[in-house]
Amino acid sequence: MTAPGPRSVLLLRLAGPLQSWGDRSAFNRRETRPEPTKSGIVGLLAAAAGRPRHAPLDDLAGLALGIRIDQPGSILRDYHTVGDYRGQPLLSAAVSAKGRQKPTSPAKHTHITQRFYLQDAVFLAAVEGPEGLIDTLAHAVRHPAFPLALGRRSCPPAQPLLLGRRIAPLEDALREEPWQATEAVRTRWGRTNGNAARIDLPATLDDPAGDDVRDDVPLSFAPQNRTYTTRRTRHTYLPAPTGLTPDPAHPGPTGGHDPFALLGW
Repeated sequence: MTAPGPRSVLLLRLAGPLQSWGDRSAFNRRETRPEPTKSGIVGLLAAAAGRPRHAPLDDLAGLALGIRIDQPGSILRDYHTVGDYRGQPLLSAAVSAKGRQKPTSPAKHTHITQRFYLQDAVFLAAVEGPEGLIDTLAHAVRHPAFPLALGRRSCPPAQPLLLGRRIAPLEDALREEPWQATEAVRTRWGRTNGNAARIDLPATLDDPAGDDVRDDVPLSFAPQNRTYTTRRTRHTYLPAPTGLTPDPAHPGPTGGHDPFALLGW
């Protein structure tokens, strides 16, 4: 549980060529959820803060999380093969009664593994907690101790990652932050929707009364003792500023000059 007192929200823009947020991966198949997991966000923050894998996670796991899907991207399936450099037969996906992988029969020396990624996706993650902890995490993300990744080490984030800290309830922070999709996506949407000032974006929020259960709250990242517990979430849509035209309720800069507009692109 997080300590009582003033609370604030840390906003992270999760974007990059590839992301992968697995919660049910095992052996030769590495899945990705269509949006970031809490374990992935906690892992990113722990890496930024320089915490070793055996470090306690109570304060980070107790943070409230909200994810807004600004650009869903698409699924990429990676053709990937693995083998034992010592020339030994590989293990199969089947397990024994003790949970150990059984050897392949007949023996195989090369496996084709299933690895899935999200490509060209953009998410807005809001992490709410005690003001002091949020300030510490904001500094850590700005000056990370370990390299940061979007679910896997091979998926580095694009800039900007840190959007800043907000003094507002988590849902309000997600609702008022401008749409973070790429300029090309926003421009295409604007042409179809008359450059509307707001767009309804899907979001998933931590909610004790939510009707969905996620088994992705990390209790330990220790390599030999990775354990997780569940959380309840709620799915909704939040109207966010598009930045394509002035919003009477929230005036600010427009999307800017489009040099290709005269060409009809």
